[in-house]
Amino acid sequence: MSSKREPTPPSERIVSIDVLRGFALLGILLINVWVFAMPEVTLSNPTVYGDFSGANYAAWLGSHVLAEGKMISIFTLLFGAGVLLFTENKPGDATGLFQRRNAWLLVIGLAHAYLLWYGDILVTYALCGFAVVYIREWPARTQIGVGIALLAIISVSELAVAVSVGEDAIRAQWEPTAAAIQSEVETYRSGWLAQMDHRVPTSFRRQTSGFIGYSAWRVGGLMSIGTGLYKSGVLTNERSAQEYRRLALASGTAGFAMVLAGVWYITAADWGAGAALYFRQFNHWGSLLVALCYVAGVMLFCRRWGDGPVAGAFAAVGRTALSNYLLQTVLATSIFYGHGLGLFGSVSRVEMLGVVVAIWAVQVPLSVVWLRYFRFGPIEWLWRTATYGEQQPLRK
Repeated sequence: MSSKREPTPPSERIVSIDVLRGFALLGILLINVWVFAMPEVTLSNPTVYGDFSGANYAAWLGSHVLAEGKMISIFTLLFGAGVLLFTENKPGDATGLFQRRNAWLLVIGLAHAYLLWYGDILVTYALCGFAVVYIREWPARTQIGVGIALLAIISVSELAVAVSVGEDAIRAQWEPTAAAIQSEVETYRSGWLAQMDHRVPTSFRRQTSGFIGYSAWRVGGLMSIGTGLYKSGVLTNERSAQEYRRLALASGTAGFAMVLAGVWYITAADWGAGAALYFRQFNHWGSLLVALCYVAGVMLFCRRWGDGPVAGAFAAVGRTALSNYLLQTVLATSIFYGHGLGLFGSVSRVEMLGVVVAIWAVQVPLSVVWLRYFRFGPIEWLWRTATYGEQQPLRK
């Protein structure tokens, strides 16, 4: 074995993980488009802005049940798996090399958040990754158990808040004033510099109080579970077909039932602020179960059609996931923000789905064609070059 520290060559990648990552990355846009195109609060309370009836309600409902929290959960599980993928069989100081890689991801994330879009997840991934790398030697069951415990911290804290504070205290965030919403709309219909008035403080809030109060536990927990699922062979397609079928059926049934129960609950409460934190719990846990259902489904799909064009297309997106994640931001902000077409706040939820499909229609073939000539995505190449401190080969 060579002692030189090098990135994993494309020929040694696990295809099912690439397919799963591509599937998740494309699905994430179904939810991210809400806050690319509408005020931030619509991510939690979709009733406060835009038409929420008929086809537009159906568009929200389908995206919520099938994708909200589910796709980002898969993506986060895979980041946890990536900690093991990167560090295993690395000679020398694998932890130090990973931390250097993570530091560069943090830089990319900060640039993404403050220059392009406040909804960035890369900063949170990098911050949690600094800690998760130290649990990579733990037994799989311990990793999964710790991950579930971290997720439970969110439920305990949010339910405690729901019980201890009044509805009026929650309403300020759940139902912002019309003036606050209109101000955000006007900001993102303005030029790039004017957008900083909202993007900078929102990014800072998400990376400080939002990180401490929510995302550190959610992302850290899912990453920990991801390490355990990778180590136990679930994410590497090493379990039996029967096990995957059972996982898909059990987690899918329980997960979708939980998510739909949440929709019934908040609808019965007329989307009131007093029900907001309770409503979050249904999807908090249901999304993880549905994500596991999708994982099992993709593993079974890859066993039968892993060499086919559909799997190849998803895998191409997955292998260039960082580049595609940033490309989604560039394309979406160019459509919705004032430095582009300026459609922020003026597109219905059904029309948003059309934008999502149009962006997919760019990303999928572009990823396939790119990888015919290049080894890595462009941002992946820059990231690897910075990590290893020397220029990596790009062309095949």
